[in-house]
Order: sequence, then structure tokens, then C-alpha cells
Amino acid sequence: MVNNDKFQMRTDLAIEAREMYVDADKEEQEIEGVTFIERKIKGYSVTDVRVDETGQDKINKKAGRYLTLETNAIKNSDSDDQQKTAQVLAILITDLLKEHHLKESDSCLVVGLGNAYVTPDALGPETVKKILVTKHLFAYQPEMVADGYRSVAAFAPGVMGVTGIETSDIIQGLINEVKPNFIIAIDALASRGIDRVNTTIQLSDTGIHPGSGVSNKRKELSYETYGIPVISIGVPTVVDAVTITSDTIDYVFKHFGRELKESHRPSKRLAPASLAFGEKKLTDEDMPKQEKKTELFGMIGTLEEGEKRQLIKEVLHPLGYNLMVTPKEVDSYIHDLGHLIASGINNALHTNVDSRFPNHYTR
Repeated sequence: MVNNDKFQMRTDLAIEAREMYVDADKEEQEIEGVTFIERKIKGYSVTDVRVDETGQDKINKKAGRYLTLETNAIKNSDSDDQQKTAQVLAILITDLLKEHHLKESDSCLVVGLGNAYVTPDALGPETVKKILVTKHLFAYQPEMVADGYRSVAAFAPGVMGVTGIETSDIIQGLINEVKPNFIIAIDALASRGIDRVNTTIQLSDTGIHPGSGVSNKRKELSYETYGIPVISIGVPTVVDAVTITSDTIDYVFKHFGRELKESHRPSKRLAPASLAFGEKKLTDEDMPKQEKKTELFGMIGTLEEGEKRQLIKEVLHPLGYNLMVTPKEVDSYIHDLGHLIASGINNALHTNVDSRFPNHYTR
């Protein structure tokens, strides 16, 4: 039986919650109440996790559907790759809208959650800047609206620490006035793996907790709260110090595992390790056998993943080093992510919009 206490580690991603369950119980690869499908769309890896009432108790994720898109477009600053990623994102958004029987004429409220003054938490406000809003046109100049566009309003409500008002309450007031048929909410998330920071986009129909990416959960935005579908889009922009330390230890294990494998090859090149390893990534295949890990690293090498993280947490937290960390290039990452997500949303909501240019209009 898996101890669910192990799933209290910091992650907002359903795909990671599932991995944590499988890692904790290596004999149970299939999880009751959780279906997991991997596929490729335009060459990009997409995972589809569906959780029912039974599964939500096992992986501590609300029942619903979670789509995860993997891309290196942001980290590589590749504009062409970002454009292709936005196209795949639009496909996934459209898929969720169809699943909830939302029509092309249904109106939308796009909500950019987060603190615009804290860069890694500014993904929502940055995205809202580039959303193609049309509600005012439908209200005052409907004859100017071409086919293929829908009524869209956008708003960044800020955070409770700045406004003094629960974000959920602000949005409830907007819903009462604007009366959208559905909501798309964008927020920064947190991951339990450094390799997923700024490389993973999660979409979900379960709603969202504002501030979850920085461990400051507020009242949720969901169908249960508002009575209309809430589609959430999130990207991990931070990890905690425990995650960074744990992942670094694993990379050290893999580094030595690769060295041990290479040392047995007669054709091993006489080159510095930094040069040799720069050509390829360290993977799970490089992890040494348990006996070798114990021999090289002693007690640390014997620890399971949950035990290792718990030890690191017990060391760091009393010292006040339970930090949330973001890459030094976060400014450009958030700018590009906002552009990419807005492009995907614009393309999904307006069938006639050119998603390459989310800023080609003036509000």
C-alpha cells in the first residue's frame, strides 16, 4: 500500500503526481482511477491523464482531465519552435472546449493570475497583455466583427497581497457583469523536477488555485465555484530548494554511472568529462546499480526518492533555506511564454486569427 504522505512534495503537475505514485510502488504501474496516454502532435510529446474520484485520492489531484505538452522552445529561444508549440497548444485547448460542448459562439473570459511585480509569478498578467479581446466590439460595433471571432474579455486581477481582495471574489464579480460561457485561467506553477521548468505546459478542466506555484493557495477557480467551465493553463516557473538538491544528487549518481560505463570501453576518449558529457544528456539509463550507488555514496546511495527528499527537507527547512528558485533568464522566459500561450489561446478562440502575431492589433 502506498503512503500518500509521500505526495505532499511540491508539484502542481498531474503527470508528476502520477510518477510519484508509480515510483513509490514500483509493483503497481497501473493506477486505479487514473488513465495515462502518450501521443505525438506535430512532433511534440503530449500526455493525457484522466483522473476519476478513485484516482484523485491516490495521486492527490482533483478528478478531471490533464493535458501536458513538452517543449524546449522557450529554453532554446527558438521562435519557429515557439510558433509550432503555440499551434499544438491551440489544438489542445480546442479539444478541451469540444469535450465540454462549448460552441464557437460561446463567450470567454481570460484571466491572468499572478503578481505582475514578481517576474516568475507574472505569467498570467504577461499573457493577458497579448490576448485578442473582442467583447467591446460585439457590444458596440457588432457589424465590424467578421466571422470566425467570438466575444472575449481579458483581465489580470492581481493578488490578494496587493489588492486585499480574494482573487476568486474579484472574478465572481466579473462573471456577474460579463456573463461569460467559460473561463480560461493562466497561472505560474511549480514542479518537482528542474528539467520541467519552462518546458512543460499543463492544461486542465479541473480549475486552478491562484498562487499555487509559489505555495500560497487561495480560493479555487472551478466549475464548482462559478457554475461554468474553467480551463486552466499553467507552466512551472519555479522549483524549491529540496527539488534542486535532490535532482543534483541524482545527476551526480548518473554522472558516475556514465563514467563507470565509459571506463569499460576500450575506445574511451581521453577528453575532459565536461566536454564528453556536453554532447548528450544524462538519462535514467546512466543511473548505477543499487550496489554500486551504496558502494560509492554510502547511506545517501541507499535512500529511496521519497526518503532522500525528506532528508534534504529536514536539513534545509530549519535553517530557513526552503527557497523557491527560478532561472536567471526568467525575464525573457516569461515574455516568450506569455507570447506563446496568448498565441495558442487566440488561435483556439478565434478561428480566423493569425496566431503568429498576437500583438498585431491595438486595444
